Amino acid sequence: MRKILIVGAGQSGLQLALGLQSRGYEVTLMTNRTADEIRDGRVMSTQCMFTTALQHERDLELNFWESQAPRIEGLGVSVAGPDGSRPIDWVGRLDGYAQSVDQRVKMAGWMEAFAQRGGQLVIHGAAVSDLDYFSRRYDLVLVAAGKGELVSMFGRDASRSPYDSPQRALAVAYVHGLGPRPEHPDYHAVRCNLVPGVGEMFIMPTLTTSGPADILFWEGIPGGPLDVFEGVKDPREHLRITLELMERFLPWEYDRARKVELTDANGTLAGRYAPTVRNPIGELPSGGLVLGVADVVVANDPITGQGSNNAAKCAASYLDSIVAQGDKPFDRDWMQATFDRYWEYAQHVTKWTNAMLAPPPEHVLNLIGAAGQLPPVANRFANGFDNPADFESWFFDPTLAEAYLSEAS
Repeated sequence: MRKILIVGAGQSGLQLALGLQSRGYEVTLMTNRTADEIRDGRVMSTQCMFTTALQHERDLELNFWESQAPRIEGLGVSVAGPDGSRPIDWVGRLDGYAQSVDQRVKMAGWMEAFAQRGGQLVIHGAAVSDLDYFSRRYDLVLVAAGKGELVSMFGRDASRSPYDSPQRALAVAYVHGLGPRPEHPDYHAVRCNLVPGVGEMFIMPTLTTSGPADILFWEGIPGGPLDVFEGVKDPREHLRITLELMERFLPWEYDRARKVELTDANGTLAGRYAPTVRNPIGELPSGGLVLGVADVVVANDPITGQGSNNAAKCAASYLDSIVAQGDKPFDRDWMQATFDRYWEYAQHVTKWTNAMLAPPPEHVLNLIGAAGQLPPVANRFANGFDNPADFESWFFDPTLAEAYLSEAS
């Protein structure tokens, strides 16, 4: 039985650990928090997962909360005018529903399942020196912890990382009491509200520790009017600022948020990071090698909501590569090939996400505007969140965009 160590208990680390466990591998999972500490801690992300990523969970029978989480059937875009109007406002329908489950719920539940199924769970914050020791005891060491000292082992790939600083200041609030969008009162949708030159707000339903809820998520251009959450420690103040900015820039969203309350005292989060692609192989002082997973090696800004989706797809891809290797060594060539296989998909996410962080060119504005008049365009845009590779054939190039709109009209 091959022995594998996974460091990090997020979407990718846990999904991969449980998947390998189901295939008969001897898996050790190392993380710095217990399940109870995660469940009782601060929210970690927004994690709207689309149909392909959800299917990876179903394939491993890890969809524990599917019947409880709200089903997200659409994705809408609104563009704010300077006078508080909405010159663009539409919603596209998803081919398969999406869902968001608070990672405090999911990661705690998956950790408990891993331990109950006989997995070795080690509660310990790993350092490079620890991995140096463990690399001699395991056939493969995977690093799925996207923050801290371990990430420094994976050098930045400048050729794939156009930004060297954060492009958005992020602020999240989990709330109860949000009213429905009157445009679609009978189904749930993610709402993307674009404020040109200022930033974006995303609103999505979720399942949290206290039941169904909604997430209010501001992405502000650094130094702009939305970049005001740094240093705000009081969750109530965080929510007050969130609502004040909604009233100023998105009055139609503020109208349904007037009576919201935080889901819990740990229901807010703020921060920023630079979107970065890193080299996938880390070398330890002893010469041992470790392989980076998901956002350790491909960290995109959450403007396109791909973090948890990438993590699920990376875990599924790595699982297939590990199983296919059989008894052969997990050497440098295998590690590079394993990452390259995942990058075949992830490159499209990175290209699209980085494009969305920049001011949109004229042809993209035309596409977003046309979606309000042409439902097939709105639907295709919405489903691109599940399959970003589709954007290659119509979104990035002005000529392709014009040809697509002519065909769709």
